[in-house]
Amino acid sequence: MTARVTGDALLFGGDYNPEQWPEPGVWEDDIALMREAGVNTVTLGVFAWAFLEVDDGVWEWDWFDRVIGMLHAAGIGIDLATPTAAPPGWLHRAHPEIIPTDRAGHRFHPGGRLGWCASQPVWHDYSTRIARRLGERYGQHPAVRLWHVGNELGGGNRLCFCAASSAAFREWARRRYDTIDDLNRAWGTAVWGLRYRSFDDVTAPLASESGQNPSLLLAFDRFASDALLDQYRRERDALRTAGVTTPITTNLMPTVGGSVADYADWTAHLDVVAIDHYTQAADPHRERELAFVASRARGWDRTRPWLLMEHAAGAVNWQRRNTPKAPGEMTRHSLQHIAHGADGALFFQWRASASGVEQFHSGMVPHAGADTRQFREVVALGALLGRLGEVAGSLVAPSQTAIVADIPAQWAWEEGQKPLHDHPLERAGRQWHEALSARGLVPDVVPARADLSPYRLIVVPGLYAVSGADAAAIGRAAAAGATVVIGVLSGIVDPENRVRTGGYPGAFRDLLGVVGEELHPLPEGRRVELSSGAVATDWAERLRVAAGSDAAVVATYATGPLAGSPAITRRPVGAGSAWYVSADLADGLDTLADDIVAGAGVAASVPVVPGVEAVRRVSGDRSWLFLVNHTDTDRVVPGVEGTELTTGAAVTGDVPVPAGDVRVVRESGRR
Repeated sequence: MTARVTGDALLFGGDYNPEQWPEPGVWEDDIALMREAGVNTVTLGVFAWAFLEVDDGVWEWDWFDRVIGMLHAAGIGIDLATPTAAPPGWLHRAHPEIIPTDRAGHRFHPGGRLGWCASQPVWHDYSTRIARRLGERYGQHPAVRLWHVGNELGGGNRLCFCAASSAAFREWARRRYDTIDDLNRAWGTAVWGLRYRSFDDVTAPLASESGQNPSLLLAFDRFASDALLDQYRRERDALRTAGVTTPITTNLMPTVGGSVADYADWTAHLDVVAIDHYTQAADPHRERELAFVASRARGWDRTRPWLLMEHAAGAVNWQRRNTPKAPGEMTRHSLQHIAHGADGALFFQWRASASGVEQFHSGMVPHAGADTRQFREVVALGALLGRLGEVAGSLVAPSQTAIVADIPAQWAWEEGQKPLHDHPLERAGRQWHEALSARGLVPDVVPARADLSPYRLIVVPGLYAVSGADAAAIGRAAAAGATVVIGVLSGIVDPENRVRTGGYPGAFRDLLGVVGEELHPLPEGRRVELSSGAVATDWAERLRVAAGSDAAVVATYATGPLAGSPAITRRPVGAGSAWYVSADLADGLDTLADDIVAGAGVAASVPVVPGVEAVRRVSGDRSWLFLVNHTDTDRVVPGVEGTELTTGAAVTGDVPVPAGDVRVVRESGRR
């Protein structure tokens, strides 16, 4: 199955919900505005189930046929969704058991979206039936270029604690563990006498009067991820059975930290890796968070482009203060994703809703209509993407640096009682991504089980849970010549959320040649100085070099109760080296990064200009350099030759990048 859906164009458009606009003439106006904006793709049918199957087995297709025909006549391709994000009211009335149950054992009520439990057999029947009927009717329609299973699977129904979920979890546990004794050992059920006599005792972790076993909670997280993946595969297989031959995907929801599912396990089942991403208006450097997430989407599969399925044209409606995007910000965000490997930028949604929960979520066409600053920017973006179509199908140039980020490791930290509650473990990953990006290194963000052989510098920040096999692979990368940096709270527990005894950092202790005796969270507001001049907040560790180890102390704690003990160490490992950073650095990370990058022998792969993000995409002997100016002043990027595609100008050395703008250069002379 080919993963290419874009041809020689970047996808541009968004979710289209014509059922919200039945007034005469609106659909025609929408099509005309789409053509004006250069829209070439819409996602259709996401919430349309109640309008297609108006009662059990009663179908109304005519209106949908008309919309699909109108889009096709206008040359607009369709990403056709199975509408399982929105079970209809008649299904909830007939089968309320499909509605998820919370941790307290209370069933939710109809009225929202994603009102289904992934473990309910009756849900399996109805969801695959609607998928099959859609596939039979539209599977060979020439306008349908991509299929979209559900919507944001688990983005509201990630966990369900009903009886069917307990039964499914029990069977999942039987498959994962050979015997009940194996399960008891893995989960450490001797603590508090929580030993299971048989698999029949295993249930979903409903709320109790006290804290619960973190191993049980992590196991349920893994089960829930697998159950959601199974739901995707059921609907995908129903489409294939119905004759669908075009690519099939669903929209994943990656973040800097954890996510609702372990997407590293999902990507092999997706013909196109597709994500949704929404920035936080309160984040003054949200473009850096965007870069991390885009690097993560790319890192799941470096062999193919991915797709930005949803982002916002302006404000969202679910943050505390829903500030609209500033002029130019929508364009920068779109091009930033494309720079990092996306083959298009789609939005939620085409026309802003007048009613419903998302009535104040922005659309490409805002409430005020087409005669607006926002729609004019949409039109300009469509024209710009049209000029960049030659980039489609290319990949981000191979990187020498990687950051290891694992979703189950984040779950393991979040489940159960910890030395420092609410500590943002993911913060270190973003900080390292920012530091390496600022040095022109364009790091990939990869899961723990990724092939690490292409990388010369590998940063492992906050990999709290890790398997022995993955830890060994990181060690082999160092022995083969890579510089490996292990950050705080890495290797502490095994994949079952059991502490690795014998000293911290557990799985990486031998690689690093150090022994952590005591985890040492710092009081709120406390700052501890290091001998290097760096400053730690939130987290430190009582550490010593292991007896007989050749690890060198790079910096010690200079103040506080750990004064004199090692804070940062480095050990030669084969042809490479392994660093340990035991402190959460509030200041001094840039200096440390300079030292580590220099020692690793990696050099900038793109021009480095403060405030300008540079990323290169390549295909064969062609390359394109994206330059995104995130500042409010004009910048000049030197040393570039080629043709600038947004303006058509020839480039012979310097590229002016206006404040808040983007330039894309088809480079000459690069092979």
